[in-house]
Amino acid sequence: MTRILVIGGGIGGLVAALSLQAAGFAPEVFEGVPEIRPLGVGINLQPHAVRELTELGLAEELAATGVATRELRYVSAHGQLIWAEDRGLAAGYKWPQYSIHRGRLQMLLWEACVKRGIPVAAGRRCTGFAQSASAVTARFADGTEATGEALIGADGIHSAIRAHFAPGEGPPCWQGAILWRATTVAPAFLTGATMVQAGHHDQKFVVYPIERRADGTALINWIAEMKVDASQGFAREDWNREVDRGRFLPAYESWNWGWLDVPGLIRGAERVLEYPMVDRDPLPAWTDGRVTLLGDAAHPMYPIGSNGASQAVLDARWLARSLALAGDVARGLRDYEAARRPATAKLTLANRDLGPDIILEEVHRRAPDGFADLHSVISREELEETAANYKRLAGFDPRLLNERESWSVPPGGRAGRPAA
Repeated sequence: MTRILVIGGGIGGLVAALSLQAAGFAPEVFEGVPEIRPLGVGINLQPHAVRELTELGLAEELAATGVATRELRYVSAHGQLIWAEDRGLAAGYKWPQYSIHRGRLQMLLWEACVKRGIPVAAGRRCTGFAQSASAVTARFADGTEATGEALIGADGIHSAIRAHFAPGEGPPCWQGAILWRATTVAPAFLTGATMVQAGHHDQKFVVYPIERRADGTALINWIAEMKVDASQGFAREDWNREVDRGRFLPAYESWNWGWLDVPGLIRGAERVLEYPMVDRDPLPAWTDGRVTLLGDAAHPMYPIGSNGASQAVLDARWLARSLALAGDVARGLRDYEAARRPATAKLTLANRDLGPDIILEEVHRRAPDGFADLHSVISREELEETAANYKRLAGFDPRLLNERESWSVPPGGRAGRPAA
């Protein structure tokens, strides 16, 4: 059985391992940190990613862990509704959208790998690799090595494997936006399963529940985003760098609209984590012989459109499909790159241009002091087209997703089973 080394035990790497095993390969996962713990805050899994995880047999675990998102609302910095749309099952998808704690999702995937007999090793930080015509060997910081027939670099934005494809690339690209992220236990708002994006390009607030509680409260994930002086530089990305909320709370003091108390959420958080909003330029190539990239190692992008983790899931599934259908490792990796690199490059650049959040910026630009009549500021047609365009670009247009063939490839079988 073909042994495949997966470097990185994050969401993309673990889904890759599960997908590769389901397609008849023998994956092994190597994670650099010494202990896997449920770190981080909330993320969203869009229906196209949930479909793939459902086909891996994880539907029940996801439903028990996340909140099925009911709707998305864009509101101005004055709390005025700009756009609202149904999400997930309510929007006609066959699969939900989930708001979920990133660390709990990672643990869910890690445990699934262990239960299914996939070797997973922590404390194995990859520093590089060497390959021949028939094999590839990963080298680790502890002096050990592992050899397989393919190597998948899923080791994040500071990927050691990516360095092979982009030597001297330098730090990630930063344009001066900082994210402050936290969770707060607070009363549920609106439907109890609503995601809100508020503000504009220079000051934004994103909020959604990731856990419902019996007393009517929820564990609410929030992200405050502000532009700062980019000339000051930034610290290396670290999901666990705690900061004083006083650095940004004053800018949000007036953002209490009754149905959502933004300063109250900020004050109520147990701790606040800081993260510069960064990405990297798209690469001209991901693949060299028996080695390729996946997820943030391949295409780190701004967290706009709630789509970063979902794209890593799509990478993982298409990788397994391509390898299974090609019957040859090198050709399979090339086929995978040919499908995923152009798509994710377009998405990375679209997110730099604000993606669907351009709605917020346009309304703020045209009506910075608020509006009495929304459609005198922006037409419904413009709003609808902006939302629809991003769904098509990111791969979760509801009709296309519901109707397309399955990406699953049973061992020894063929792809293209009907949608579940």
